[in-house]
Amino acid sequence: MTRIPYTLKRRARRTLSIEVQPDGSVLAVAPLEAPEDAVELKVAKRGAWILRQQRELAKLPPPLPERQYVSGESWRYLGRQHRLRLLTDEPEGVRVVRGELLVAVRTPGRAEQVVERWLRSRAAVVISERMEFCLEHAAHFGISHSGEFSLRRMRTQWGSCTRSGKLTFNPRLVQAPKECIDYVLLHELCHLTEFNHSAAYYRLLGRVLPDWKRRRERLNRLVELPQ
Repeated sequence: MTRIPYTLKRRARRTLSIEVQPDGSVLAVAPLEAPEDAVELKVAKRGAWILRQQRELAKLPPPLPERQYVSGESWRYLGRQHRLRLLTDEPEGVRVVRGELLVAVRTPGRAEQVVERWLRSRAAVVISERMEFCLEHAAHFGISHSGEFSLRRMRTQWGSCTRSGKLTFNPRLVQAPKECIDYVLLHELCHLTEFNHSAAYYRLLGRVLPDWKRRRERLNRLVELPQ
């Protein structure tokens, strides 16, 4: 059995979680009293999943430079590239006009707050629209959901689904083309039937969305997760 190096952190919690970080390193977050040999055994049992995650991360392009929120930066919205331009002579807000993201601010220092607030508001609208479409499609495979979701900025995920069916999506998803947004929504909706990334899960996902791998690759190629 191959031993997988990992970093152990202890917190006041009941369960043990294994996370693969963006750089490929493995983090085990364990309850305060969890024996270290039990943690190591859990990491070993998740070995195949960890290696798959590391291989997928290795395929991704190198991270982009940190966003500066200044004129001239390139930003995507619904898959299309736009050039950011700061304006200081209009009420605060964001407009998309002929390939430009026009960001009106009181002072340049507020650009990040204004852009992120706009992305979040657009994500709420766009994901709601796509959720309606995806739920109708998923219903053909016996998958149902209320359609309710929350938005949360996540560094390593586009979306998540809890065992109770709570859906959470990354606001930056609104930068992706609609077909990629649909992939993320359907990916999480499939977890309502198959919670883990098991063979049964991927069989279901393949039936629901036969070209999911192409959509996933396009998403990861076009849009970076927030740092």
